[in-house]
Amino acid sequence: MLQDDNARNRRIGISMVCCTTLLFAVLDASAKWLVQDLPVFQVVWMRFMAHVFITSALLAPMYGRELVRVRNVKLQALRGAMLGVMTAMNFWALQYLQLAETGAIQFSVPLLIALLSAWWLGERLDARRWLAIAAGLGGVMLIMRPWTGAFHPALLLSVGNAFMYASFNILTRRLAATESPASLQLMSAIGAAVVIAPFGLAQWKDPADAFTWAIIGLAGLCGGLGHYFVAQAHRYATAATLGPFLYQQILYMTLLGWLVFAQVPDALVIAGATVVVASGLYLLWVEVRGGGQARS
Repeated sequence: MLQDDNARNRRIGISMVCCTTLLFAVLDASAKWLVQDLPVFQVVWMRFMAHVFITSALLAPMYGRELVRVRNVKLQALRGAMLGVMTAMNFWALQYLQLAETGAIQFSVPLLIALLSAWWLGERLDARRWLAIAAGLGGVMLIMRPWTGAFHPALLLSVGNAFMYASFNILTRRLAATESPASLQLMSAIGAAVVIAPFGLAQWKDPADAFTWAIIGLAGLCGGLGHYFVAQAHRYATAATLGPFLYQQILYMTLLGWLVFAQVPDALVIAGATVVVASGLYLLWVEVRGGGQARS
């Protein structure tokens, strides 16, 4: 339930979402580092197992039984399976792509949510919303460049992940009415770990050293706290207030890509990311100005 809409609560929500963007950027950087030497499914499984153990230890004293209370078993299980598949697609893509590329495509998610809402939920989109969606998808095409030799098939994994993540967000909104943020993040991690376990264990390769284990723990911690903070942030501030602050993640991912992997996005990736972000912000502005009501 949303807390009172006042300046203090908005600041708390914004602070939480800012933490989330940094945590998710570090998660992706950690995953990219790990999948250079370890099988993708093993990294995904270890990421979720670390997530489950670390966040259980941190949150159990605060939430007690509420941490594992599930009111909608089927949808929670579906959400967990989706999270496992999405993460596998993202980590697989990170083997080959820059952090800035996968991050920029990920920011098409708000546009895809609007598109899927029109398709699945029958929501009507006016010309301005269609324009924002079309422009954002055009930005994704600039990043992918399927007409050039720069195109890498792993980009299709990022696009598929973005579509699935948009569906995941729609499902999360539905579950938020009955499930606590703590339960949502833990149950989805458990579901993802169960789904990925057969594939991860079949590919098992011993991590090389203690530093590798530390990066695995870091990935689990960032994933767990990131999902928890973003769920909590929406209890303190509206999506319209938080939306613009989510886009700072692309800055963190670009910076980490440069610092850790010495990768700098080229001009077309930067241009495409700019178009995607601008389209998402314009769509958000239209929603705020129109009170969330589409007009045709």
